[in-house]
Amino acid sequence: MTIQRMDNVGIVVDDLDAAIAFFTELGMEREGEAQIEGLWADRTVGLDGIRSDIALMRTPDGHSKLELMKYHSPAAIGARPQNPPPNTLGLHRVMFAVDDIDATVARLRRHGAELLGELVQYQDSYRLCYLRGPAGIIVALAEQLS
Repeated sequence: MTIQRMDNVGIVVDDLDAAIAFFTELGMEREGEAQIEGLWADRTVGLDGIRSDIALMRTPDGHSKLELMKYHSPAAIGARPQNPPPNTLGLHRVMFAVDDIDATVARLRRHGAELLGELVQYQDSYRLCYLRGPAGIIVALAEQLS
């Protein structure tokens, strides 16, 4: 038996509205929202007394999704260090292909994004960068060159 697909990547944030605005600015579309609580959620996640709000965001092609989660109970805990470097074990980054990387970076900066390094060109193929996005996650952008 094989998997059918990767359904989504979950990201815990401290400001759900700001995260929705950030990923909307990037070009994602809000697919839905829900409040999550109850014994089924506690048993699935392995925490007691879960109460959270989620927003499901999808890429315009409909193939990729992010589930943004704001935990009200139990309170979310911060990672250490707060903004881990790109070589930290675990979830590394989320990467998006974009049409115009300069315009995308400019728009995301208005939502608090900061470049980790520089916007660079890889051979004659791509322009690339890493940004720090909501809740300290790393968002990578790639613009394919013609």
